[in-house]
Amino acid sequence: MKLGNHMLKAAMLSTISIASLSVGSAAFAQDNTPQASDAADDNVIIVTATKREQTLQEIPVAVTVTSAETIERAQVRDLIDLQTVAPTLRVSQNQTSGNATFSIRGFGNGGNNTGVEPSVGIFIDGVYRSRAGSGISDLPNLKRVEILRGPQSTLFGKNASAGVISIVTQEPKYEFGGSAEASYGNYNAIVLKADVTGPLAENVAFSLAGGINKRDGYATIINTGEKSNERDRWFTRGQLLLEPSDTVKFRIIGDFDRIDENCCVAGNVLDGPTGGIVRLLGGAVNSNKPFDYRVNANFATTNEMDNYGGSVQGDFELGSLSLTSITAYRGSDSSYVNDADFTSAALLDSVTEDRKIRTFTQELRLASDFDGPLNFLLGGYYFNEDIEQQASVAWGAQSRGYVDTSVKIATANALSIPLLEATFGALEGAPGRYTNKFLASGQGLDENYTLKDEAWSIFGTVDFEISDRVTLTGGFNYTKDKKKFTTDVISTDIWSGVNFDAPQYALFRQQLLYGGALANGLPAPMALTYATVNANNAALNPLNTLKPLQFLPPYLNLPNSVEDGKSADDDLSYTARIAWKATDSINVYASYATGFKASSVNLSRDSRPLLSDRAALTAAGLTLSNQSYGTRLANPEKAKVFEVGIKGNWDQASFNLTAFNQAINDFQENLFIGTGFVLSNAGKRTTKGIEFDGMVRPTEALSFSVSMVYLDAKYDSFVQSAFGDISGQRVSGVPELATTLGAVFEQPFGDGNTFVLSGSYHYESSTPQQDGGLLATYSREVNSIDASASVELSNGVQFSLWGRNLGNHKYLTTIFPSVAQAGSISGYPSLPRTYGASVKYKF
Repeated sequence: MKLGNHMLKAAMLSTISIASLSVGSAAFAQDNTPQASDAADDNVIIVTATKREQTLQEIPVAVTVTSAETIERAQVRDLIDLQTVAPTLRVSQNQTSGNATFSIRGFGNGGNNTGVEPSVGIFIDGVYRSRAGSGISDLPNLKRVEILRGPQSTLFGKNASAGVISIVTQEPKYEFGGSAEASYGNYNAIVLKADVTGPLAENVAFSLAGGINKRDGYATIINTGEKSNERDRWFTRGQLLLEPSDTVKFRIIGDFDRIDENCCVAGNVLDGPTGGIVRLLGGAVNSNKPFDYRVNANFATTNEMDNYGGSVQGDFELGSLSLTSITAYRGSDSSYVNDADFTSAALLDSVTEDRKIRTFTQELRLASDFDGPLNFLLGGYYFNEDIEQQASVAWGAQSRGYVDTSVKIATANALSIPLLEATFGALEGAPGRYTNKFLASGQGLDENYTLKDEAWSIFGTVDFEISDRVTLTGGFNYTKDKKKFTTDVISTDIWSGVNFDAPQYALFRQQLLYGGALANGLPAPMALTYATVNANNAALNPLNTLKPLQFLPPYLNLPNSVEDGKSADDDLSYTARIAWKATDSINVYASYATGFKASSVNLSRDSRPLLSDRAALTAAGLTLSNQSYGTRLANPEKAKVFEVGIKGNWDQASFNLTAFNQAINDFQENLFIGTGFVLSNAGKRTTKGIEFDGMVRPTEALSFSVSMVYLDAKYDSFVQSAFGDISGQRVSGVPELATTLGAVFEQPFGDGNTFVLSGSYHYESSTPQQDGGLLATYSREVNSIDASASVELSNGVQFSLWGRNLGNHKYLTTIFPSVAQAGSISGYPSLPRTYGASVKYKF
């Protein structure tokens, strides 16, 4: 392909690796284990994508490796920033600090619904983080970040149908040392970090790390003067390394991090017809200025999140076998309150959510290191998680006026909220029943949900060396996943509970139909007949135009006699691969792999029973007024990928070239449409692509890098999307081309001192923001330049100047229909230019 030829001619490669599931256990005793350096020394990078340490040259599966040094120079502070140095990864920031969606090769989900587990699994030191928010924090004592591309279910069995982000941190060392860092930037950004490591006894070492990350908000709430999009985070982390013998090692980790900040504002992208109603009520909208970073709201969105936990990893060398055990417990508590209408009108009093997640995991692995041609890895994994979530949404003081004006517009002033209150009450025989009750401030939904998830899997790989240069690999993973969930949602919204099709309103409907028929020129007798015949015809109900204004209808809870609130899934995933060491410097491989992610639960106010359950629910007398239908669950995802790759590694250059065809059947989509989220399964999504990464060092002081990803992503089948049948369409939000170009200049001077100048350019081609509707006309393109200059002195002191997004390029990370404001569009703007200076001391 021409694109591949252009990439090869570029001759500029990044420190990106290729990794796989090959076997051949690396002993973990200090004198035998290959040690990964902080940077890519002499083009040799050690990775653990195979759940053991191996060099890139040995491993045949696509993985992006970003070193601690690269992350430090780019001032990457969390996983969201990581996408600027890893173009295969895309992160979409959503309405809170902890809500983000991670995508690899265009596949990703799970950011806005606690019950929707992400398709991209996040692991920190081998421990699975079940929700993205629990992995978004500063990265202390970082060693490297590995991004495994494509389904990884064979060795990462819990939700790795699209890929894995594996974060590896430094182990404690037996030599006393550490570092301290202080950074200051625009928006009063302050980052303070420190760590220390050293021996406690002959076979015991420790490390402690902690830090804070603070920044003033760069966005302003115009009418209140509050700042938003700030940073206010801190973390602490401790480790113990115990090696009672040459064959036994324990690594114990405990950590805690906290987020307490105002985030995130959504700017107005399109001020639609509802904007006039907001202004009529005295509210304000900063119209069509998403990059003004100035919005109107009643208050800033508050976010509080605590993530904590601990793990114990035990490694045992048993002759030619090695046994690894990782036991972990994680907790995540979060709370947020936001003004979801993003205007200064009091349409919504508030939207709140509080959730608690408790997760226990246990992994066991047995790996061989035989001298013969056959080696294996066999393991088991257990996962147990409990989720409790409380939420609420309430109408504000101006909601009544907002809907009343909307009703008047929809009916050409024929109807109003007071008129409807009086009419419905009179027809029910209680004239005052609804007086001043529709859309009263404080009415809404009170929500409580629980989810229990228990899963286990058995996995393994076998390598057979046909010759010194050819290896066959086979792998499998059998997973069983069971979920049990409950809902307790109470609606106090009287207006949304009124059934406009109810028999007692037939006379009212008849009068409206009669008046409409007369207005259209029908003679009175014919108009009366028409109105009488169709008074109970739901399809011709003249009140149908008002139904979209019933935003919070009654909620059918479960379990009930028809819906048990349970799911049970199982799957056998597998991998087959052939790897050929063509020369000492060039490796070639081809592989086919499948992946799996279990059912996800619609743990929100938008959960609705399936239409197929309608008859059973009606027979059981369970249907409610204005009963609607949708989904409670999204079916399991099943992935498959065919991949071929070639990689080369020489003293002054290296490259990786991968071509792939990846598909996910029943991909789980969760799309916001303005009044709620639609959770559904796309029949099939396919991405074909080429990835090219590597590095060239023309001189000892200068190196260039490039990472390029070309993606052709489409819906092969998606009949029941939120926009109808979009089968055959390109997938929105997935750029055809993403690239990161980098350069590093390192010049020694004096006695052991070094001057380092580094820069990178990140580009994503223009892509539609949404698959259908009005939002499909909006696109995003990314152009970002980062740079840093450092002086590293021989005494351990380092001075740096840095800048991110130096061109101040602005784009919308996510856009969506404005909440309860048909025709308007909101969006989250990207981070503006940031810059600063830092000083670091290593000892």
